[in-house]
Amino acid sequence: QVQLVESGGGLVQPGGSLRLSCAASGSIFSIYAMGWYRQAPGKQRELVAAITSGGSTNYADSVKGRFTISRDNAKNTVYLQMNSLKPDDTAVYYCTGAIATVPSLFDDYWGQGTQVTVSS
Repeated sequence: QVQLVESGGGLVQPGGSLRLSCAASGSIFSIYAMGWYRQAPGKQRELVAAITSGGSTNYADSVKGRFTISRDNAKNTVYLQMNSLKPDDTAVYYCTGAIATVPSLFDDYWGQGTQVTVSS
């Protein structure tokens, strides 16, 4: 069994910063990619950023230049540094990972989500 636990959400003023963390634990053999999605009220869940085990990254156009994704492979943890936050960034942020509990068999796992609210 695999668990992803997010932390770091909260309320921040426009222009502020937050850092999200997500730690994967359980019967993990290997992790390929980890990433962050978000879902705002009344909107579909969308990819924010993703990073592979080799360090390749992918960002949504709306966050490029403001958000940075990183990971600590030794700790099975992924981070999302969010700077210059805007009210449109308000959403529940979900961590996800492509994780194998046995060799070469990857499944997608999700965290419970953490609320980020950008408001003055």
